[in-house]
This record gives sequence, structure tokens and C-alpha cells, in this order.
Amino acid sequence: MVKVKIKNLYKIFGKQPERAIKLLEEGKTKEEILKRTNQVVGLVDVSLSINAGEIFVVMGLSGSGKSTLVRCLNRLIEPTKGEILIDGKNIVEMSYKQLLEVRRKKMSMVFQSFALLPHLTVMDNVAYGLKIQGVPRDQRVEKAKQTLNTVGLQGWEDSYPQQLSGGMQQRVGLARALANDPDILLMDEAFSALDPLIRGDMQDELMDLQSKMNKTIIFITHDLDEALKLGDRIALMKDGRIVQIGTSEEILQSPATSYVERFVENVDRAKVLTAESVMKKPKPVVYLKDGPRFALRKMKEHGISSIFVVDQGKKVKGLLTAERAAQAIKDGSKRLGGYLETDYAKVPPNMIVSDIFKLMDRGLPVAVTSQEDQLLGIIVRGAIIQGLAGEVGNNE
Repeated sequence: MVKVKIKNLYKIFGKQPERAIKLLEEGKTKEEILKRTNQVVGLVDVSLSINAGEIFVVMGLSGSGKSTLVRCLNRLIEPTKGEILIDGKNIVEMSYKQLLEVRRKKMSMVFQSFALLPHLTVMDNVAYGLKIQGVPRDQRVEKAKQTLNTVGLQGWEDSYPQQLSGGMQQRVGLARALANDPDILLMDEAFSALDPLIRGDMQDELMDLQSKMNKTIIFITHDLDEALKLGDRIALMKDGRIVQIGTSEEILQSPATSYVERFVENVDRAKVLTAESVMKKPKPVVYLKDGPRFALRKMKEHGISSIFVVDQGKKVKGLLTAERAAQAIKDGSKRLGGYLETDYAKVPPNMIVSDIFKLMDRGLPVAVTSQEDQLLGIIVRGAIIQGLAGEVGNNE
């Protein structure tokens, strides 16, 4: 379900925005418009949809328009033209009173600077928004405690911000944003001020929290690795425009422009590509009812030394190697059951390639399986190498 829908959104900073928009429609660049009109182009015809419960990352270099976009979503910056629909209601047309209601109940924001009030305790910082809303003290204290527990800060309620590390202060900022239980969480470069190790920890914690909270999170960053790690989908911006929207793998494997291609060229693909993107279709396989001679013939036909064995429902029962099939024939057995390898790797389709490497030390193929244990695909070392080289695509 679509939670946020943006239609043809423009933001021009200056006193003659209509003139700047007209020049944009004529094909003039951001720099040309600044030179001719002294108007600064912030956003150009931005249209996108964000689904309920996803982490949607907006990324780009400095000046790309990403922070302008997120601030338009709650009208900290007033859009020049276009629509922003939250649950189908256009906030651009809302009165100030209606907008306050949306800000208080539907969305919260976490900034790069922690923006904590130094004279208030951690508890009172988290409960501050609830206090502004007029929530009774006992209720807001209880809610603040619950939220601090959620972000792992229980026991720090009576401390002051200056007594906390940078990562802990950002957790307080996150707890404050979550205290009023918003549907939408806006995070503008929220982890950029943190040291790299703490930043990585906060990214992991956000993903863990999201698995429990299922909020709609719009996350702004200039860091590609952060975007690839966090985003269910990513929008790349340049000069106020969206240049591509897609999953990490879609952007990595099929960059829409030379700009995007340059952006992703140094990405560690092993940390982005998943089992699903490098697996081969499960051909060939043999069934439990098939005998060892049939299995060996299949292996010979396809030039392989092992083959997965499945039942009639395509559930994996084991891996048969050529050596074990030959032993079954030597033993006079017509069945495969007692000769199957069961100590083989099985992974879900969303496991990243870097985690799959360590499972391949025995040289056996890896089975990609569904939650019901059905065989979806097979991974061999060659498939991973192809994927890392950017040759993923046919899955044959």
C-alpha cells in the first residue's frame, strides 16, 4: 500500500519561482537559471511513491536536493509546486493547524545534529514532544520509558545529553521521534555525524528496530554503502532530479545513466548481491524415486559431479555426489535415500553473497531454498564470480 506519493514536485528558492520553472521546462540547467535569474533550483519535477513499511533511501551528493526533498515532506520547506499525498491527503494544501496535526501524529524527524536540549534529562528529552501535545506527565513518562527500552537506553533516563556518547545521543533523538508512535519516520543524514564503527552499529540497530516496528522510513544519506545496506528501495538524485529508483541490486546491476554507473562502480558487490541474483535455475535435479544410474547419467549429461535430490513437492532431501551414486550402484541399491549428503549449505534467497562464501569451503554447491524448503536455485563458485563481475542476468 502506498503511504507517501509525490507528484511533480518543484522547489525554487527565490522571488521569481515561476520564471525559473518556465526556464526548466525549456531545458535550461540549474546553473544557467541561477546565472540568469538568481533563483536556486532545489527540486525539479520529482515524482515517486513510497510504500507503507519500507525503508526508502534518498541519496545523492551535496546539492542534489535530497535534504530539500525530505524537508518538503513535512513542510519545513514550503514546496513551490506539486503535490505530497500522505495516506491520500495532500499536505501542500493543508492549513497550518492541519499540518501541525500531521507532524504530531503521523510523522517524526531525526536530524544529523542530535538537537537534544542540554538542560533536560534523557527522559525529558524523549518526552518533550508529548509534553508539547499536552499529554499528562505520567503517560508521557511511561511512553518515554518504553521507547528508551526499545532503543536500548534503559537505565539512562536520569542522565543528561553531555554524559552520553555520540551514538547514545542519536539513540535519544531516535527515541524522541518514536515516542509519539508516528507512521512515518524522516531521517535526514541521521548517522552522518557518528564515527564509522558507531554508525555501522546504528544502521544495524535501525534495521533491527524496523523488523519490530514496521514504520515507513524515509532515510536521507550521501553514503552509497549506507543506502545499499538500509534501503528496500533507493532514489538517486542529481541537480534536484530523480535519476533512478530501484532496489540495491537493480541499481547496481542496471544503472540508468552514466552518472549512476560512476556512482556504483566502486561498490563491494559481495555485500550487496544476494543469493537470488547469482543462483542458477535448479536444473538438473533428480527425484527420490529415481535410481543411482539415472542420477549418474544426469550428472554426466550436464558435466557436474553432484546433484540435488528433491521429493515430488520439490523439497530438498539431500545432495548426491558422483562418488556416492557409484557406491550405490556397486552396492546393488536401486534407491538414493541412504547415499545422500545431508551436510550441505542451504540459504534463503535474500542472503548476501559475502555471507555465502564461507559456506562453500567444501566445494559443494549451495541450495537456495524457500521457507517451505523448496529448491529455488543452485549456487556454485562460478556463478558468484560471474555475479561479482557484473554478469548476472540469465540465471540459466
